[in-house]
Amino acid sequence: MLTVACALIVAIACNRSEAAPGTPFDGEAARRYVKAQLDFGPRVPGTEAHRRTGDWIAEQMRQRADTVIEQRWSHVTAKGDTLPLRNIFARFNPGATTRILYVTHWDTRPVSDQAEDPAKRQLPVPGANDGGSGTGMLIALADLLKQTPPGVGVDLLFVDGEDYGTFTPDVDVLLGSTYFAANMPADYQPIFGVLWDMIGDADLRVLQEGHSVERAPEVVARVWDTAAKLGYQQYFPPQVGVAITDDHLPLLDKGLRVIDVIDIDYVGAPGSGKPNYHHTPEDTLDKVSARSLKIMGDVAYALITGIQE
Repeated sequence: MLTVACALIVAIACNRSEAAPGTPFDGEAARRYVKAQLDFGPRVPGTEAHRRTGDWIAEQMRQRADTVIEQRWSHVTAKGDTLPLRNIFARFNPGATTRILYVTHWDTRPVSDQAEDPAKRQLPVPGANDGGSGTGMLIALADLLKQTPPGVGVDLLFVDGEDYGTFTPDVDVLLGSTYFAANMPADYQPIFGVLWDMIGDADLRVLQEGHSVERAPEVVARVWDTAAKLGYQQYFPPQVGVAITDDHLPLLDKGLRVIDVIDIDYVGAPGSGKPNYHHTPEDTLDKVSARSLKIMGDVAYALITGIQE
């Protein structure tokens, strides 16, 4: 009986740990914002779907943020194509000197180069998780920041052109974050920043990205400690993963303390026997979980309120 009682206590404690985390963040709303992006179609730079999605994100931010800045420019690719690109920079409490920067990319990849079926590799990626999830989470976070204005400055940066070209070698990628790093506000120095990428995976498990651990370890510690306090240790194991080429790198190179929070195994890690949806036509809404978005939104919001305390 004692063993059973102890087991029950452990089970109750585990259930409380799962149920206890709570901020007002709405994961279902975040998932609806992911769907809204998918309804436009793949957000490949230069397409009508890309233009309409950018207009929509900018309008969502104008309805919520104190200040919205659009950075527009053209990029000529290695093949000679001209891409119209834009970053959307939404600021809450713009007069505050203590600031936090959150980043996501909103574009989608023009080709599904990791599709198992060779016939599908020239299809654009729908981008529910890769591009859509981070954008949806930040829009839902903006809902909260409008309802309860933060005591610190919060900047939400939606960057374009992250996923257009090739990563081996790195050609025509990280375009928006590179542009922002070269054209950011004078003397801009947030106390820390987080890039949120591929965070809606229903099989959520976020390892500590290698470049982040090496170049901004104190920010990694801040994020993982916050997740642990919320009871989300199983989703944020204190384990170092691979180093990833992503939008945090141009910002780190500029001196900003920005880390990458990314669940790169979507869904199956190599050798796991599970299907991989990353850079495939299967990156669709059914693979994105409101629960995962809630977990990420809770951590993002708690990082902000933790600075205010």
